[in-house]
Amino acid sequence: MTFRAGSRPVISRSIHTNTAAILRSLAMPDVPVVRLDPDLPLPAYAHPGDAGADLVAREDVTIAAGGGRAVIPTGVALAIPDGYAGFVLPRSGLALRHGITCLNTPGLVDAGYRDELRVILVNTDPDEEYTVRRGDRIAQLVIQRFEPVEWDEVTDLDDTARGLGGWGSTG
Repeated sequence: MTFRAGSRPVISRSIHTNTAAILRSLAMPDVPVVRLDPDLPLPAYAHPGDAGADLVAREDVTIAAGGGRAVIPTGVALAIPDGYAGFVLPRSGLALRHGITCLNTPGLVDAGYRDELRVILVNTDPDEEYTVRRGDRIAQLVIQRFEPVEWDEVTDLDDTARGLGGWGSTG
């Protein structure tokens, strides 16, 4: 910074440019991805500002009605950076129109996982089977920063207004 008597500090352009680059890198981490199937797209955001990137099916799978389940490969493997986790979430349109959702939602993808991403889908429609086609968008992936914790074993917990109220306690 340069100071002149009676004036405001001036920040050099290089400092401003470097700060902007650092802030962008903090806001959007690079996630290395291996495309295991050259004919399928990488995870992609449908719109600017979306939190979830679409994952697509690598193969055709028919999911039986009334609770049928399937594990569907996506054709990508990721190296999520340390301090981040991936969360696989259902697509609302599949749930609304066909009763298809992710069974273990959210599906957690830890930073150390390197195998192909797979999505567990379940068909909640009582009557109609559903066929996922290769290339169909089947789920969304959200990459999110998290804070690891250290567990502090105590004999008692502090009191709160909710206290021990759990399932259904708020109405």
